[in-house]
Amino acid sequence: MSCILGIVTVFCAPLPAEAKASKAAANAKPVTDGTSDPAIPYAVTLTPTKQADLDAAIAASSQLKSLQTSHTVGAYALAGRIRSDYDRVNSALESQGYYAGSVKISVKAGARTVDGKDPSLPDILKALGKNQKVAITISATIGPRFSLGNVALTTPPQEAPAASVPAPTPTTPTATAPAMKDPTAKAPVAKTSAKTPAGKAPSDGKAVPTPPPAAAVAATSEQAIAQAQPVSLLPEERKAFGLSSGQPAVAADVLAAQNSLLNQLQEEGYATASVSTPLAYLKPQTHTLDIVFRVNRGPKVVIGPISMTGLAHTKQRYLMNRLELKEGELYRPSRIEAARQDLASTGVFASVQVRNAPPIITLPPSRTLMPGILQAMPIEFGFKEAKRRTLSAEIGYSTDLGGRVGVSWTHHNLLGNAEQLRLTALITGLGGSAQQGLGYDVYADFMKPDFLSKGQNLSVRLEGIRQLLYSYHQTAIIGRAGLNRHVGKYWNVSGGVMGEQEQIQQFGDTRSYFIIAAPLNATFDNTQLSNPIDPATHGVRASLSVTPSESLESGSSFFTLLSAQVSTYFDLKHLGISRPGRSVIAVRGIVGSVQGAFTYQIPPDQRLYAGGPATVRGFRYQGVGPQYGKTKYGIGGTSMDAGSVEFRQRLPMNLGFAGFVDAGQVGTGSRPGQGTLRVGYGGGVRYFTPIGPIRVDVALPMNRPAYGDKWELYFGLGETF
Repeated sequence: MSCILGIVTVFCAPLPAEAKASKAAANAKPVTDGTSDPAIPYAVTLTPTKQADLDAAIAASSQLKSLQTSHTVGAYALAGRIRSDYDRVNSALESQGYYAGSVKISVKAGARTVDGKDPSLPDILKALGKNQKVAITISATIGPRFSLGNVALTTPPQEAPAASVPAPTPTTPTATAPAMKDPTAKAPVAKTSAKTPAGKAPSDGKAVPTPPPAAAVAATSEQAIAQAQPVSLLPEERKAFGLSSGQPAVAADVLAAQNSLLNQLQEEGYATASVSTPLAYLKPQTHTLDIVFRVNRGPKVVIGPISMTGLAHTKQRYLMNRLELKEGELYRPSRIEAARQDLASTGVFASVQVRNAPPIITLPPSRTLMPGILQAMPIEFGFKEAKRRTLSAEIGYSTDLGGRVGVSWTHHNLLGNAEQLRLTALITGLGGSAQQGLGYDVYADFMKPDFLSKGQNLSVRLEGIRQLLYSYHQTAIIGRAGLNRHVGKYWNVSGGVMGEQEQIQQFGDTRSYFIIAAPLNATFDNTQLSNPIDPATHGVRASLSVTPSESLESGSSFFTLLSAQVSTYFDLKHLGISRPGRSVIAVRGIVGSVQGAFTYQIPPDQRLYAGGPATVRGFRYQGVGPQYGKTKYGIGGTSMDAGSVEFRQRLPMNLGFAGFVDAGQVGTGSRPGQGTLRVGYGGGVRYFTPIGPIRVDVALPMNRPAYGDKWELYFGLGETF
């Protein structure tokens, strides 16, 4: 039996806002309104409208519904909550285009059922007996759905005399619709356009020009259009805008069009462009809603001088060399944001912000990369540096390899260019069925980013290791150096050199080896996970390595280690039998081969082994393959192949389970597919946390070898592959 339990580091992550709210609501005690009125429990029923989006909007807008369990109140406060829900639910109707709808709220208090607007409702509620529950039913009559009528875009109007725009009278047939706000607030339209106060910038940091004095608000869409000049959109702008007459008058679509058009204009270089919150005019006779947007492109600009603030220990020259954003190129927010994210990925900053730094300046022709565009918007990056030094502890245990304990010290910005130095010391072999004594693993890692070229990292490791396994005892000094480079969107390639001086004792025979190797690796990953510990639900991961090696002591031999691994993930949502990400089939395949030498010509630590979660679960470490005599100790081989199929199912309450079958073999020839095939099977449970799933698996061997374990137990963070 092998039990693996390890803790490498501890992560603390805040719960998402939704999770916090749900947890708070579940644990909250009823809150009263602070008066002497006793809290009145009630239950809310929402009568379905048979429109899924509308029903969801009504449920989200109703305070009666959202507060019924966590914030019960007294009679007068409950009556006020009921009255306010009329406007809230009506706004939800309007947000979906139902401007002629109506809302009815009935309240059953004891034996009486009254309308929610009944003036005597507070007294009726107050007269209820202790612990009597109130039943509230909310019904909506939706009426006809309004569609968009005339959709117009104009320049901002200039100041006009008040008398030039007639004020609406009570008999005006076309009324102005209620105020449009964020669709999450369930209000559909706006009377006037939103303004940014003079001298202030919006929250995204983009400068907005001070608009001219607004003309008086027009009473009709025709008057609003007549106040200014029409604006024509280019094909790409029209595509981004996306609104047209005749489509449903849904608030979210209208506001999305405003934001999409603004983003498109800014992507075209109009850094100070503005698109107003729409003016909306109801036309009840035709069941339409006219929309007027005020659009101001402003000048087309390029990126001006780039400045950086907040740097204390990081060299600005390094960041400027890394920055792909260049002065004189067309102003595009997507390019600026990509540059911000790239600088944040260096790992030395707690935060990276970017903003426009007006005023707009004029560049000389020699400094612009866009012929004919001389106006430029300066850009400023603001940095907050993270702690440069961290100290971490590591502790772990497995029944076969025993316990380990150690400490690491890391400097994250050693020379001011985001260089990282990590010093680690571990004591290993604290017990364990595969160990014969204490060992150690001490190493220093140095990483220099952007070495000779952006995106190319230099890594160097010096390591001293001692491990007293039953299969062999090893004492070694290892030095490695290599380059890693990201190629394209999904590929990483690396290459380097390694030198290893070691002494190995195996089955009573002690030999020294000096190994020189040149490992070459390529990896592919299109699972697109921001957190590598999160389970993949789609895509492919693949790796290929080729390691030519020369052993120069105890008999010279040249050999090449070849290995390849691929895993893929299929979401059963594609078969229509599961929700996205809930049911996934994961498949893994591994092959390895040693070319150019026989088993005993290769140092024992360079041979191929199998067994354990990395290859075949249900068998102990080095438990699959040729064994020494009639013992349980592995010799190793020169070929290996293994495969896994795993079904993963998410359950409610952050739980899940998995079932799997693994198979693999190790042979003494150079061609995979040789040896005795071993098969393991099992299953486990998952508990999903903000930093990844905690995994507990139990595996059993189907064809256990002599002296093999009867079952294995694995603990871990993240999925096996």
